[in-house]
Amino acid sequence: MLSLSGDSRSRITRRPPRSLKQEYQEFLLQRIEEYKNALTREQLMEIGDEAVRELEESAAGQYLLTEVLLLEHVDRIIVRRLRLPSFPRWRQKHRALRAAQRSPTHWGLEADGPLVSAVRRLEPGDVAVVLGAAALPAALFIAAHEAEVFLLDHDLASVEGAESRAVSEQLAGRFQALVVTFGGWFPDVAPGVAVIDPAALAPARVRDRNALLAELQARTRPGGVHIVLPSPAANEVIPLAPEALQALYGGWEIVRRRRTKAGAGFTATKPERQLDTAVHVSE
Repeated sequence: MLSLSGDSRSRITRRPPRSLKQEYQEFLLQRIEEYKNALTREQLMEIGDEAVRELEESAAGQYLLTEVLLLEHVDRIIVRRLRLPSFPRWRQKHRALRAAQRSPTHWGLEADGPLVSAVRRLEPGDVAVVLGAAALPAALFIAAHEAEVFLLDHDLASVEGAESRAVSEQLAGRFQALVVTFGGWFPDVAPGVAVIDPAALAPARVRDRNALLAELQARTRPGGVHIVLPSPAANEVIPLAPEALQALYGGWEIVRRRRTKAGAGFTATKPERQLDTAVHVSE
């Protein structure tokens, strides 16, 4: 998780798609670190002693025992203790998991929702931005399609929870969670899809909220889509209705769901040429 201030201006570059081998190594490292973090210092030292004994027996004095060799063998012992799968076994399970994660219903999302059609147009390595940690299911659904996802929220605990979920779903390599002040710093990316939870923007001042959306709109690629999520259920407080944001999308093509109540959200598509495209609203 990264916490970024308004003074930070480092460029976030687009990363190339990773191979299955790289994902497998990341899986092993995550499980190893989780195991180490759950041990006491004494327990870690015992594993270190075991590693020394095994290396000395196998080396038979033929090479010098170094710290690097020792650390690598400690990891091998942990892999053995956890019975972590070999690459072929992991690959088989991973492919099945990823296929399931690419179904919107796996995340509790609508099978025919606007997010599904927007994600189908993404290519591996494309960028998506998600505003609000409550929209984590949408963020992970996008990441499962090999896009690079940046989730932004102002709450540290929510961002840390999102990171943990991404790790458990084996999607952390395509997922970055950032703690930001809305209306301040924004990652230097050009998203093709953005998902916006209006409730996440409610605590921000109107000026900051407008500045955030203006920045996101300017960075979005021509033809990119913003999906403004529906309001909470009727028995919940609605701090900011989706319709309150619609006026900020002048020049974009606006589509609302047919025969739905207020608060159902909308999608906005950035025109290829902003000045030549009129706003269209589907009632």
